[in-house]
Amino acid sequence: MNQSIRSAWLAAVAMFALIFGAISYVQVVGADELNDNPWNQRAVLADYCKDRGAIIVAGKPIAESVAGDETCSFQRKYTQPELYAGITGYFSRTYGASGLEQELRDELAGSSDQLFLDRISQVFLGRQAKGASVELTLDPQIQKLAYDLIPDGQRGSIVVTNPKTGAILAMVSKPSYDPNLIATHDVAKEQASFEQLNKIPGINLNQSVSGPTGALLAPGSVFKLIDTAAALNSGKYNKDSELPNPASLPLPGSSASLPNYAGGNCYTRTTADFAFALEQSCNTPFARIALDLGQEAIADQARKFGFGQDFGDQLKLQSAVSVFPPDLDDAALAQSAVGQRDVKATPLQIAMMTAAIANGGVQMKPNLIKNVRAPDLRVISEPEPEVLRNSTSPAIARQITEWMTGVVSKGIGGGAAVPGVEVAGKTGTAQLGDSGLNNSWFTGFAPANDPQVAVTIVIEGVDVTTGAQLTSPNAKKIFEAVLNK
Repeated sequence: MNQSIRSAWLAAVAMFALIFGAISYVQVVGADELNDNPWNQRAVLADYCKDRGAIIVAGKPIAESVAGDETCSFQRKYTQPELYAGITGYFSRTYGASGLEQELRDELAGSSDQLFLDRISQVFLGRQAKGASVELTLDPQIQKLAYDLIPDGQRGSIVVTNPKTGAILAMVSKPSYDPNLIATHDVAKEQASFEQLNKIPGINLNQSVSGPTGALLAPGSVFKLIDTAAALNSGKYNKDSELPNPASLPLPGSSASLPNYAGGNCYTRTTADFAFALEQSCNTPFARIALDLGQEAIADQARKFGFGQDFGDQLKLQSAVSVFPPDLDDAALAQSAVGQRDVKATPLQIAMMTAAIANGGVQMKPNLIKNVRAPDLRVISEPEPEVLRNSTSPAIARQITEWMTGVVSKGIGGGAAVPGVEVAGKTGTAQLGDSGLNNSWFTGFAPANDPQVAVTIVIEGVDVTTGAQLTSPNAKKIFEAVLNK
């Protein structure tokens, strides 16, 4: 009998400890994680009918709370929704939140620590607490121009930054969507719209990241800027180095070969200096450099430009992590050196790599937030430009900039040339298997001697001619628009 009582008592104690531990985890240890989960319906419903703060661009709201109906005092409304959907995200009764609506939930809902006194004052006045407003660094004219430069029905992304500060001036992608369709109080319409939007190729609302911060794509020849920085940093190469430039490079341990780029004039020389190899985007010299330096040298330089890092904390917007793969054999290393094989990068990553070169080798933290204001318009947060890392030396950055100007003035990036302005750039063409289609890239900055703007464009799944038409010439239009403001 005593043994039975003892066993029952031990079981009761164990169950109590388990329940107490679970409650403690939910309320203390895991509270932040659970509240931050966009699928936590309780957290969403607690905020859903509140007067959330506005998301603002150039003084005008692109997301704000407006009068609701008898079921809810307020409803979220998005202005120019497709233009900004990749940044604002959505705020939905059923599906939670994404984008800035999720990442800045505490500020927008008025529940952040910085708004504690505001909440207390509203309680004493018998009013519902209001959320803070968030103003972005985006330039609405550049944002609209960039969005319109990607044809409807085409997948692509554009990122425009100030390389000296890290401020994002424009960040767009297509296809886009209208967040108003899933911010409605009509649950049936909300669910139908969510399901319909998810059927559109290139839109996946179940993903936390997409577009410029989430699209992991083969970077193609824009990756050669990393090879170049690694080569110069190694001390084995300098501005006068002559590089082997065969028409094709047999891949070690393989019966395959890596061909040179056929779209330029690489075939005219069997050796090349860095200037010519970058101007014509020759493949074999950079593959040979990677084989000479080894995988770790290329991987280390890629890390110094941000590969392997999540930029979400800096950007206040979730971001996929760009990848330079480990454990490569020599054949894979040669292919990876020209931005193919399993190398994957987001448009944001390539934009930050380019901005670091423009800024003398110093990579600034990417920033979308101009300021955060309390309901009484008091500024409670105003991020200052902040250095993220030194990606390369000033001397190497200057040398690469000089060669990048040749890509535009004498090479295959001529479509980005702006009269009276020295432009630095690099093109990229990443083949998509045997489809005959490519991801077409341009990345660059201007003016080369005093960079004010950096532009990265990627157009997905196009032939070489279409890619050339939609990258370098469109970069020119953005350079001109920013520099003429």
